[in-house]
Amino acid sequence: MFVDKAGITVQAGRGGDGAVAFHREKYVAAGGPDGGDGGRGGDIIVVVDDNMSTLLDFRYKRKYVAGNGMNGAGKRCSGKDGESVTIRVPRGTLIRDKETGGIIKDMSDGQPFVLAKGGRGGWGNKHFATPTRQVPRFAKPGMKGEYREVILELKLLADVGLVGFPNVGKSTLLSVVSKAHPKIANYHFTTLFPNLGVVYVAEGVSFVMADIPGIIEGASEGAGLGHDFLRHIDRCRLLIHLVDVSGSEGRDPIEDFEAINKELAEYSPELAERPQIVVANKCDLLPEGSTLLEEFRDYVEAFGYELFVVSAATHQGTHELVQAAAEKLQDLPPVIYYEADYVAPEPVIDTSEAVEIEQYDDCWIVEGPWLEKLVASVNFSDYESRMYFDRVLREAGLFDRMEAMGIKDGDTVSIYNLEFEYQS
Repeated sequence: MFVDKAGITVQAGRGGDGAVAFHREKYVAAGGPDGGDGGRGGDIIVVVDDNMSTLLDFRYKRKYVAGNGMNGAGKRCSGKDGESVTIRVPRGTLIRDKETGGIIKDMSDGQPFVLAKGGRGGWGNKHFATPTRQVPRFAKPGMKGEYREVILELKLLADVGLVGFPNVGKSTLLSVVSKAHPKIANYHFTTLFPNLGVVYVAEGVSFVMADIPGIIEGASEGAGLGHDFLRHIDRCRLLIHLVDVSGSEGRDPIEDFEAINKELAEYSPELAERPQIVVANKCDLLPEGSTLLEEFRDYVEAFGYELFVVSAATHQGTHELVQAAAEKLQDLPPVIYYEADYVAPEPVIDTSEAVEIEQYDDCWIVEGPWLEKLVASVNFSDYESRMYFDRVLREAGLFDRMEAMGIKDGDTVSIYNLEFEYQS
């Protein structure tokens, strides 16, 4: 079974909580705080596996959860990091955001990609010791890991794509010019999923050819098998357009050629502009005295296409065809790589949610669900982002509330793993 699209959810691990502990040792008076930090939550990492050719595995497992970080402990012991989860996908898989459809990552370059980051571990009380605050009895909780809902979409990485109506000989041609063994039979839709084959032309010269299931009229609107598999032609640098020139099924080669090009254009105008080599196949079945081949040649050459007359079944003309394809590929740009266009939405900050404020001497611990989201979304190395952070806190009335509780200039405000001095 071939699966080229799947939806999954991923949840990175939560960071472990920091520990509240104090050093106790014989003959060591006032050992001080030594609570360790919580471990970082595990990541969700996507890697390319060249031994995979479909997304079938994701039909049976759709949820991936990384391990949580362990809590910190005494003696300055940090918690163990959560175990990351590695997801393996075929080369050429696009990762899209489920809600927006934007491309998060094109898994074609072979580099591992962190799809969801684990939450940071909370600080232990050793971080909060100061000359005036020598016995901090508080620590920080770990932060949540990222959660994503994504669509995995496989676009085959092939240099050349074979297109045409069902039963025109695409699978036969692929089996002749490569070592691929697609199913071949004399009925429509024998090919239900794409097949790949490596075509060796000469020493050091080869390319990957994809046999795409037969396209029918209306495929760009979802008819037949074409709608699901047209996407696999997207990356192909060159198209080989096969037409049954024998008229063995009572079809007109010119009408077939026009219909396929129309479907390609309706699916993607850019795809319709992709270089094509036109192949008149099944020439060995031409009836004696037929003028179909000459009429078809005149038609396609009038539009500037190069025509090759072959018989895939008898291997006639196939060598010349693959040589011409290899020569064209030398002048064409490399296989298409899709740049990420996903823009993360601004987090929804509902400042009406409850916020807890605790005071320990001159340190104020502030926690709340919306504050966790806010801290995770702000880049504190950027001035504008820091001003945005300050503005949100002021508009939420947080500083007014703390002033009413008695906070003074110079006191330390701690919001998750962020600390700053309060200035009114």
